[in-house]
Amino acid sequence: MAESMSGLKRSHRCTEVRSRNIGETVTVMGWVQKSRNKGGIIFLDLRDRSGLLQIIFEEETCGSENFAKAEKLRSEFVIAVVGEVVARSGAVNETMVTGDIEVRARQLRVLSEAEVPPFPVEEDSKTKEELRLKYRYLDLRRPDLQRNLMMRSRVATLTRQFLADEGFLEIETPMLTKSTPEGARDYLVPSRVHPGTFYALPQSPQLFKQLLMVSGYDRYFQIVKCFRDEDLRADRQPEFTQIDMELSFVDIEDVLDVNERLLQKLFKEVLQVEVELPIKRMTWQEAMDRFGSDKPDTRFGMELTDVSGVVSGCGFGVFAGAIENGGSVRGINVKGQAGMPRKKIDALVEFAKGYGAKGLAYLAVEADGSYKSSFAKFMTEEELKALVTAMDGEAGDLLLFAADKNKVVYDVLGALRLELAKQLELLDKDRYDFLWVTEFPLLEYDEEEGRYVAMHHPFTMPMEEDLTLLDTDPGKVRAKAYDIVLNGTEIGGGSVRIFQNQVQEKMFELLGFTKEAAYERFGFLLNAFKYGVPPHAGLAYGLDRLVMLMAKEDSIRDVIAFPKVKDASCLMTDAPNVVDEKQLEELALSITAEQEA
Repeated sequence: MAESMSGLKRSHRCTEVRSRNIGETVTVMGWVQKSRNKGGIIFLDLRDRSGLLQIIFEEETCGSENFAKAEKLRSEFVIAVVGEVVARSGAVNETMVTGDIEVRARQLRVLSEAEVPPFPVEEDSKTKEELRLKYRYLDLRRPDLQRNLMMRSRVATLTRQFLADEGFLEIETPMLTKSTPEGARDYLVPSRVHPGTFYALPQSPQLFKQLLMVSGYDRYFQIVKCFRDEDLRADRQPEFTQIDMELSFVDIEDVLDVNERLLQKLFKEVLQVEVELPIKRMTWQEAMDRFGSDKPDTRFGMELTDVSGVVSGCGFGVFAGAIENGGSVRGINVKGQAGMPRKKIDALVEFAKGYGAKGLAYLAVEADGSYKSSFAKFMTEEELKALVTAMDGEAGDLLLFAADKNKVVYDVLGALRLELAKQLELLDKDRYDFLWVTEFPLLEYDEEEGRYVAMHHPFTMPMEEDLTLLDTDPGKVRAKAYDIVLNGTEIGGGSVRIFQNQVQEKMFELLGFTKEAAYERFGFLLNAFKYGVPPHAGLAYGLDRLVMLMAKEDSIRDVIAFPKVKDASCLMTDAPNVVDEKQLEELALSITAEQEA
């Protein structure tokens, strides 16, 4: 039977009780982690969000009524205990911060009983994620998840304080806004008052924060929910949180400076990790050429080498053909892996095909200097030797090559080096490698749509020295855009914005918008720009991704209180779900049932 806590007030969280409190009477409350009855004495581990504290019940100390209640306690019962802090009677438990003390109970109240949970509430749970997410309220009791969410709270609090001290104002922007489908799909919200029309949930506060700069607020930030209706991965969710900011009268250096100091503060305060400033920088082109990725993991080598010049005109048609068709041949050197079994190499070939490769060529340099290769018979001894030299190959190395259009080669080898790094355990989670990637292409050509699309968004400023190329060779125009990358994950990105009308109109023209279409979609921003707009720039972090990396987790689900699964559903609440017919009628909506095949 549950008891009231009337007259009791918690004096300490569990791990706030320390050896300095020996001799004091304390009142602690929490959940029963486990209980062990040793006959005449009961040892109980009490858990709250701070950690564990050992409680002991002895009949002569707590009385027969309290002892009888203690005998019936099970895991996850919620209890309150009043008792005296004493030095631990048994051996000190070095794994607990409270391992040198215990509380000798005098009074026990059972505040809430609990059924047997569907899985043990314990650190590093081996229970399937689907079951844990169904009972997320139990999963969130686990100490590792609680530490993650407390870390997230600390990151958010420190960020708010830092940005406020730097002169930023925290301003909220609307959740119900207009759909501007240039990018990921929007989540749409039907309007009851305006039948047949829809709001969109924001993919980011981009347009509103630019309007705040037009309005003269100078420095804005917001820790804000954003929404994208896209396919999910380990580091994506349909709703996610951004640390969003915008600054006026600045250029790239100003934005990078304030953000480097923010990251330095967060990592120092939360992890006691020193971030050396300035953070390394690399252009987009260099990142692609060296790592095959615009978010390179620089914790290990295995960089790409362009061998197109070495194999041009060789007897191997795959290599020669790729170069003739305007592509390239590039390779990675997997040091010391010449003895990799053929079965594993075949698996890497299949992996490469998943990224668009038609195949993967390999060459193993044997201990005696001979070659074992999938293509050696098509090349002369001199050509092979020149290729190995170009790859810095030595006895014992495995050389892997991709030959195709540059984009395919980058995608394949970029993914392959990461896969091999995982297999060979080259990724050090205790190391934090930051990198700014700069000078992205302004535009990329979409073959399906037959037009250019913005690599970031339509309001990104071209580099001034490339402005003349907008008319002659738009594909070569570089953007004043920058991403901040940590250990191969993009944790934030931003750009200097266009603030001159003629440049913005040219950008829309390149993206295939007529002037009328641009005003139809973005008229409120373009009209605002007629009334004096300051040069401005901004950046947004994915808070979930940042905390995921700080907590050394592999999925953002482990740093979000109530996440969705891969099909964007919530296993706990069973959302999304059907609604009443009456609600649909009020919204002037009807659902069309799909015809069965």
